[in-house]
Amino acid sequence: MDSLIQQFKALPTTAISDAMDGLNNLDSAIKPLKDEYHFAGRALTVQVPVGDNSAVLKAIGEAQAGDILVVDCKGDTYRAIAGDFVVGMMQTMEIEALVVDGVIRDLAAIKDLNFPVFSKGTTVASSGKAGVGETNIPISCGGVTVYPGDLIIGDVDGVVVVPQAICEEILKKAKDKIVKDEQRAEKYAGKPDEIRKYIAMMTAKS
Repeated sequence: MDSLIQQFKALPTTAISDAMDGLNNLDSAIKPLKDEYHFAGRALTVQVPVGDNSAVLKAIGEAQAGDILVVDCKGDTYRAIAGDFVVGMMQTMEIEALVVDGVIRDLAAIKDLNFPVFSKGTTVASSGKAGVGETNIPISCGGVTVYPGDLIIGDVDGVVVVPQAICEEILKKAKDKIVKDEQRAEKYAGKPDEIRKYIAMMTAKS
């Protein structure tokens, strides 16, 4: 894992989102299967038609260790894009995480794998394999455009996308935001009078 990715992984998605004015957050329905999941890595994008996961299998074969599989399946919640066998293959190939604007199945078995999956939920229906779909192209996932190689960061609050061209800028802004938040918390902690002043100041602006 390179230094840039490590630094992003150390930050909460909320700070990264604030650094981008909330513009690159995936649909809030896309959540981790376990609250403790937290990942960062480069996007390996996958586009599939509703009900077919052939391109997901292709992407698993193409993936480099640490990649994040980001799957555009048009928000379909009827057919699962992956079950425990497919997710197990992702883990074996050292993929870092799966992010999908759709659903998975075999929930209990996938949780046992302890592999970070972020999805809209679960279903019982499997996908077909008609052989349709593409990898490593610009996609839309959770309402956000994702390009191959963009940085993807996910935690209990959701998933954010950082375009490659502005990674360094956003990293600095996110770190600065955290410092300011810590300073603000310290300033007002245990000080009711200061909190009242702060509330008065903020509400006067509205």
